[in-house]
Amino acid sequence: MAPAPEAPVPSGEPVPEAPPAPPAPLAPLAAPEGSLQAILSAVAEFLSQGDYDGALACFDRLEPEDAASTGIRLLRASVLSSAGRMGDARAIADEILLKEPTNTEALFVLATLESAQGKAREQRALLEKILTIDPKHVQALCALGTIAFQGNSLTNAASYFDRALAAEPNNGDALVGRAGVYRSQRKPKESESLLNKAITLYPRWSVPFSERARLYRGAGFYDDALKDLDRAKRLNGQDYWIAVDRGMTLVDLDRKQEALPEFNRAIAMDPEVFIAYVYSAGIKDELGDYEGAERDYGVLVKLKPEYYFAYEGLGVQKMRRGLWAEARDAFMEAYKQTPETSYALLASLCWMRAGRVTDPKQFLEQALRKVERESLEWYMLRLYHDLSGDSDVAARIDREKDPVAKARMLYYLAGFYDVRGNTSLANRYYAQVYELEQRSIIEWRLNEWIVDERNLKVN
Repeated sequence: MAPAPEAPVPSGEPVPEAPPAPPAPLAPLAAPEGSLQAILSAVAEFLSQGDYDGALACFDRLEPEDAASTGIRLLRASVLSSAGRMGDARAIADEILLKEPTNTEALFVLATLESAQGKAREQRALLEKILTIDPKHVQALCALGTIAFQGNSLTNAASYFDRALAAEPNNGDALVGRAGVYRSQRKPKESESLLNKAITLYPRWSVPFSERARLYRGAGFYDDALKDLDRAKRLNGQDYWIAVDRGMTLVDLDRKQEALPEFNRAIAMDPEVFIAYVYSAGIKDELGDYEGAERDYGVLVKLKPEYYFAYEGLGVQKMRRGLWAEARDAFMEAYKQTPETSYALLASLCWMRAGRVTDPKQFLEQALRKVERESLEWYMLRLYHDLSGDSDVAARIDREKDPVAKARMLYYLAGFYDVRGNTSLANRYYAQVYELEQRSIIEWRLNEWIVDERNLKVN
């Protein structure tokens, strides 16, 4: 397997960090069937696969005296917490703390519950209380390390994970957590070394594989990343982030048709997380599934209203279908967040098509104030506002040397003539936009549809 370079370059994509790793799976124990050791080993196996219901069912096989022990009850509370049964988990922890107020494992269960409910301050207070009782409590150290890491406090995160490793050198959470810090510090060899160790110690645990895949993907070793993600998927097929990371890696390898099922799988697992929709919508759009793309963009704007690219994508799909008022509203939302001239012009163009050509006049007065006066964009906005001066704008566009700016402004000039009923002149400019081949801009995509629909002759 190819080694990671000294300074891998991040992919640049906004990928949220995966949630804290679950407890490292226990090593299989050689014990008679039905014994306490065998049942605990089965619990660990189910946990490594993310099967919390299966893990909980194991506790029903325990002898009453074993099930009543503090350690087993706390393990059950931890599994209940992971399964989302917060009330049941809290009841067990509270009952134990009534008799044992310094029981660090019960306090840790409560800290986990506070984290799950978004109570960061309460979680941190409980974790720090645990460390005052037991400064070498590895789970608390790892949890505080994860908090520091997610807050981009890498020095503090490293300190917590180092303390955890000093107390327990083979702890899975500490190995993976410290590796993540090394990755963020651009120390790929150190990160890879710790992840390799975690994989050797816990070969049936998916997290070290998925984390090493992130390291390799960030370094540009997409094939190696995919191999790790394949193994992670086999170990834990119900992990949202494994599906998303595998999909993104397939996109990196330009295998988008294979990537789409991974994003769809992630969406099925957790339809409330936005990142899978970003990729799903883009791939569907590119592959010609416009209905699916529009649907995904519609979900995105609800889940992540501040993600203005989703409004852009939604507006484009609405324009394709001639839903001018809906397209206008989408581009207006995009413009509110990022006042780019393209959004203002697209919103105005859709506004004109949806009603009277003078409807966006007041909006355009405001947009003109945000653009450099005498610029080509300013003249185009003024053309849409005044509904006159097209010959002057056409001459300015003809003198424009930047092919991107020229293609954009030609599209809006064509749109202006279309709205005004001069289809012949509009088609002439649409053809010119197409011939400029500026495929990276939003206007080229919209223009391409018009050229195809009207069967315009282009060179």
